[in-house]
Amino acid sequence: MSRAVPPVLAVVLVAMWLVLNDTMAPAQVVAAVVLAAALAWWGSKLRPLRPRLHRPWLAPALLATVFVDIVRSNIAVGRIILGLVRDRDIRSGLLEIPLDLTDPHGLAVLATIITSTPGTVWVGLSPDRRRLTLHVLDLRDEAAWIRTIKERYERPLIGIFEP
Repeated sequence: MSRAVPPVLAVVLVAMWLVLNDTMAPAQVVAAVVLAAALAWWGSKLRPLRPRLHRPWLAPALLATVFVDIVRSNIAVGRIILGLVRDRDIRSGLLEIPLDLTDPHGLAVLATIITSTPGTVWVGLSPDRRRLTLHVLDLRDEAAWIRTIKERYERPLIGIFEP
């Protein structure tokens, strides 16, 4: 079965190559395009399940939300590390979050978002893919964490990846 080169992956690979080589020399552009096309084509053979974006226009708002949350989390974790949280006890812990998201690509993006946000780590996913276990560095309010994950991340991902 012949597969087309995934265009988004090819463009990202070309951009990464040119940024890492810090040049726009014609030879480097040609090398980037050839390598990106080959890698994207070979990689597509390893992925039998292709992502389907149902509402991709929701992605920029999600990306902005994630960016803001990463900045806030960096500040919060920095304050904890520097001891600037006054006399408040820091209580880390595990939290189980029920999931409605079922698309494997959406779950992968959710794992990336959670793990990219300082102070949180995706620990595991139940075998039925209905419960996420999350480690939180400063777990003060479990209900607030569940609400945050479901409303800020899971809801937009369901909109993007599921019909």
